Amino acid sequence: MKLLKSWRWLLKKKTFLFDAGKCGFKMKQLPFMGIVCTVMLFIVYRTTNYQHKQTEEFRVASRELSGLPRGIINARSDLELRPLWSTSSSRSKINDYSHRNLLAIPVGIEQKHNVDAIVQKFLPENFTVILFHYDGTVDGWWDLEWSNEAIHIVAQNQTKWWFAKRFLHPDVVSIYDYIFLWDEDLGVRNFHPGRYLKIVKREGLEISQPALDPNSTEIHHRITIRARTKRFHRRVYDLRGSTKCSDASEGPPCTGFVEGMAPVFSRSAWRCTWHLIQNDLVHGWGMDMKLGYCAQGDRTKNVGVIDSEYIVHKGIQSLGGAGSSGRKGSNSEVLTKKHASAAGDMRTEIRRQSTWELQIFKERWNRAVEEDKDWVEPFKSVQRLRKRKNNHR
Repeated sequence: MKLLKSWRWLLKKKTFLFDAGKCGFKMKQLPFMGIVCTVMLFIVYRTTNYQHKQTEEFRVASRELSGLPRGIINARSDLELRPLWSTSSSRSKINDYSHRNLLAIPVGIEQKHNVDAIVQKFLPENFTVILFHYDGTVDGWWDLEWSNEAIHIVAQNQTKWWFAKRFLHPDVVSIYDYIFLWDEDLGVRNFHPGRYLKIVKREGLEISQPALDPNSTEIHHRITIRARTKRFHRRVYDLRGSTKCSDASEGPPCTGFVEGMAPVFSRSAWRCTWHLIQNDLVHGWGMDMKLGYCAQGDRTKNVGVIDSEYIVHKGIQSLGGAGSSGRKGSNSEVLTKKHASAAGDMRTEIRRQSTWELQIFKERWNRAVEEDKDWVEPFKSVQRLRKRKNNHR
């Protein structure tokens, strides 16, 4: 009997200890659950606040358009050329612009041959072409057979980002699946737009660029260099120099990065990027480091460099450069030297302006982050999740 009682006592003790353990476990969970509830409440608050702001903006827009019947309102446009008249058979095809893309390039007449080579690659692949003439010269382009099909916009000594901000509003380019905003000094012998976009779509890249041939004249970031054995890559590994790139790297220029000479944007990414472009900072310096915020999610996944379709960056300084080299006369050599000297001074001034704009852009970003109490750094949470996963391995 005593033995039986002792066994019962041990069983009761074990049950008590087990229940106490469960209670202790629950007590440990309470702070964690409190944090989760706080985060959920914060998310609900932000969502409600955002929806309220959107509703207010919609109400203001509705008041401005209240004089129009709703069915006649057409909020979007495009860059497609329209005929002055059309036959009955062609009218049904006028609005069929599905799966169309846009190529936009700032151009000068001195790069006419290279621009022609670029455009010839894109036209067969259902692209609309828009040329931004920064040197004021348009007449010299009409002998190219595709020139009448392109859109020509002229503004003396203006940059790619100046043109893009003013003429590529998201509502104007909304019919295009992808926007290629390229420089004029790119070699495209080993590039095919159709094959490029197949990879972009398959991998879900919202922002991308073709890789640079290692023999390119100008390469600023290692992540843009072509990897010969890959179709594409999203990050680079490099432990040399001041910036170390490894698996632990979470942002530019190690991952989530493309450079400004040949970016490609999805429709959604461009809508965000257009708002990121500062109207008065025309050189766009510093913006490439922030493009990942427009990647519609995780920049380490939605931004990439395509290796199988690559380009050569020739690094020709055209805007603010030497201009026309066709001066004639007995003093042509002296004039050329003076012109080259003036062009060099101009390039120095442009670089000084670009550096100043970079500083202004950084200050604006930091100030905007500080002042916007509703904005939350989207990549901090991603970094925390990755650290937790790594710690559990």
